[in-house]
Amino acid sequence: MNIGIPKEVRPLEKRVGLTPPAVDALVRAGHTVIVEHEAGLEAGFKDEDYLSVGAQIVYSHKEACGRADMVVKIGRPTEEEYPCFHRHQIIMSYLHLAVASPDLLEVFEKEEITAIGYETIQTDEGRLPVLEVTSEVAGRMAPIIAGELLDSIAGGRGILISGIPGVAPAAVVVLGGGVLGFNAARAFYNMGAQVMVLDKDRDILRMIDNYFNGKISTMLSSPHNIAKAVSFADILVCAAAVPGGRAPTLVTREMLTKMRPKAVILDYAINSGGNVETSRPTTLANPWYLEENIIHYCVPNVPARVARSASYAFSNAALPFVLEIANEGITQAMKHQPALRRGVNVFEGKLIHAQVAAAMGKKAEKIE
Repeated sequence: MNIGIPKEVRPLEKRVGLTPPAVDALVRAGHTVIVEHEAGLEAGFKDEDYLSVGAQIVYSHKEACGRADMVVKIGRPTEEEYPCFHRHQIIMSYLHLAVASPDLLEVFEKEEITAIGYETIQTDEGRLPVLEVTSEVAGRMAPIIAGELLDSIAGGRGILISGIPGVAPAAVVVLGGGVLGFNAARAFYNMGAQVMVLDKDRDILRMIDNYFNGKISTMLSSPHNIAKAVSFADILVCAAAVPGGRAPTLVTREMLTKMRPKAVILDYAINSGGNVETSRPTTLANPWYLEENIIHYCVPNVPARVARSASYAFSNAALPFVLEIANEGITQAMKHQPALRRGVNVFEGKLIHAQVAAAMGKKAEKIE
């Protein structure tokens, strides 16, 4: 199979679809890998690194996509990329179709494309193996980002996350105790912050309580409890999401009016709409804005800040599914890999993912 790795086109998206070691595995399996010139440069991978493992380098985005049976990338395709795709192609990326422009689905339908969303690849146990790794990266970066936004010079509250003897640490509230929320809570806890995690799943709260020996507070998620917790937060981390669907709105504008001035919101759920009523997508170039006197950080692609580590992590998780498709073809791979089958949002132009379809106000089609 011909596999294309184009350079990412979204602003400051510095990650790459596959690293040289992953390309090496595909080439050794007998596949052709076509890499756009300098696709991995921002992540620290030169063209020579790809050439040394048998990849072909091409000098246009259109060729990297157009020659490929399967395109492997990070970001959801943009309008400028639509003409690069062709009929019956396979596209693997983070899609988040529920909040995407409707014209993307129209392109998939018109060209009978099979589109796989990494965020919906899900095991029988409910794990999201590809999304998990980016969630780990994003969660562990939370104190770094929050620390920058709390900086007095940057106009923040002037709070030291760890505190010092005689001065209280920052109060951190995490909504959602999944992979991202857990990693954020752990990172803040290790810095000495006062941390509380809210989740609607008591088993998750019990796991967190056991892991941290009761040193992180837990609370069952409800509108009353969220409002109470938000009111004393210096930092609010939002990490509640539904695979394939829109993120629930958990924090209202009214709740923000009771927060501490210049408190920080990191709305990691912005990829699927956000958990805060006042959240709107931002970019790495202009990552935050002030509303209701609260700092909102709503960047969808936070892991791009650490492009090399994030590319390695992503590639490690995605490669088994890329290899399965390349070796077996998409139809057989879907039969052999239930997790991959759940990741297919659109199959040969038909929207088949039930949760994605429901979030878009559509009905999923059935395939044999």
